[in-house]
Amino acid sequence: MTKNEIADVLAEIGLLMELKGENPFKVRAYSSGARAIEAIEKEEFEKLLAEGRIQSVKGIGEALAAKIAELNATGRLEFLDRLKASIAPGLVDMLKIPGLGPKKIAALGQVLGVTTVAELEKACKDGKVAALAGFGDKTQEKILAGIRTREAYSLRHIWWTASDVAAPILAGLRGLPQVNRAETAGSLRRGLETVGDLDFIVAATDIGPVVEWFTGQAGVKEVTARGDTKASVRLRSGMQADLRIIPESQFAFALHHFTGSKDHNVQMRQRALDRGMSLSEWGLVPSAGEGTAKEKAGRSGSVAAHDEKAIFAALGLGYIPPELREGMGEIEAAERGEIPRLVELGDIRGAFHNHTTESDGSNTLAELAAAAQKLGWEYIGIADHSKSSRQANGLTEERLLGQIREIGSLNASRKYGTRVLAGTECDILPDGRLDFEDSVLARLDYVVASIHSVFSQDEAVMTARIIRALENPRTTMLGHLSGRILLEREPYKVDAQKVIDAAIANGVAIELNASPYRLDMDWRFWRRAAGRGLECAINPDAHDTAGLDHVRAGVNSARKGWLTRENVVNTLPLAKVLSWLERKRGRK
Repeated sequence: MTKNEIADVLAEIGLLMELKGENPFKVRAYSSGARAIEAIEKEEFEKLLAEGRIQSVKGIGEALAAKIAELNATGRLEFLDRLKASIAPGLVDMLKIPGLGPKKIAALGQVLGVTTVAELEKACKDGKVAALAGFGDKTQEKILAGIRTREAYSLRHIWWTASDVAAPILAGLRGLPQVNRAETAGSLRRGLETVGDLDFIVAATDIGPVVEWFTGQAGVKEVTARGDTKASVRLRSGMQADLRIIPESQFAFALHHFTGSKDHNVQMRQRALDRGMSLSEWGLVPSAGEGTAKEKAGRSGSVAAHDEKAIFAALGLGYIPPELREGMGEIEAAERGEIPRLVELGDIRGAFHNHTTESDGSNTLAELAAAAQKLGWEYIGIADHSKSSRQANGLTEERLLGQIREIGSLNASRKYGTRVLAGTECDILPDGRLDFEDSVLARLDYVVASIHSVFSQDEAVMTARIIRALENPRTTMLGHLSGRILLEREPYKVDAQKVIDAAIANGVAIELNASPYRLDMDWRFWRRAAGRGLECAINPDAHDTAGLDHVRAGVNSARKGWLTRENVVNTLPLAKVLSWLERKRGRK
């Protein structure tokens, strides 16, 4: 197992032990052990393991050392297996309820005997939870609301996860000799932040073997429907996947139709009708005459389209990328020839918001720099948490200044071709002040200002809080504007438009947090905001080296927001980024 995987196992043990109500000292030992492992360089960790000296690391005792050795040798841990078996699965499920942590779950289990979400819901409705010490009516109401939210969330899936599930299925379909063309469709293809079902469109003539392969995949839990040209399966991941097989002559039309969205398709069909045509999944045909759309396809006057560009062209439109097909003005823009060249992953030259083991990251400064170099980035910014984020091991002033010196030494060594920039993700305190004094912030290349506490403020107070932070001349960019965690935590109440106005007025960029679980600021705000001059920074908010790849999700979201390369700060080369940062520092 890798260093980070072993650290994750130790952290999971700590969480499960806390859920079980174990001794807090034991819980803390595993959490501290996980952090100690994360803080070690990969090469040093492997050397210590090989030499049997892992116990020399502060925070790793004899018991933890034995478990680490077992994980490294076998890839599993008998202690963890026994621990999982000793905890009711329903208690683990409760961790998915927003706002319900392991301590409260343990209390509910010990006092009320609650072991499932259904039992918890009944206990709340019976008023038993409110009667418990440390809970009360408000907590009970929040738990009930969290259960309802969890039920709604269970119907959707994070785009990143859905993409990972869909990729091998699409590759498998494309590898079949009977398949001429295959694509994903639906909200996955449009890059929506969450996805319902997976849709696969396939052009093939020999249909039977394709349906057989699709329904017989290793990842299929249940075949829910199977017809001559369609099939639906429930995957072990919990997602539903739908297959549609059509003749190649109709492939482009089916792909367009099932990509959607509904609003886009309605507007496209109306545009076709206005021109005496009928648009459907079967084709673009003269609207006059009898018969269904399927029967009309291929008749005289029908439009032949090898790809979607031909469909748009036949209706007097420029090509509309899938990400923009939301029925939000894209057809009018295409008619005027105003669909922009959207930002692409290859345009990204670096990113600013990333975490190391100094706060709550899993990789060291050097490991992040090496990973950025492999990606071909010209620069990588380090923005560890500030001191008020105690839950994330936020840096004190002294630790931050030490990190700045370390970054300077790393750059001076020229060990990596990627320039490391010194920043901070500085907490916006409840009254809008920043977590570090101006004299400390002045030592940095940039400041990402973010909310990490007191989410319950009302909209007016929260909005004023953020605006005060934007008015601080040391603030370079605002991090994750709404604080949402997709399918887990709702946004806090904030007037996004007023925040955008303040960012523009004060020359502050707003982050498009590329974590697939955030994608915040929401893509729906970006088109208008960028048109008014708001600058965007697509940041992965990486907490390990693998997290740097999340910029792909951020680029997807930026494309949905109509953003071009010119709108995104981190498409600039290093020299221009350094000039941009210097202008930001001197703007007041």
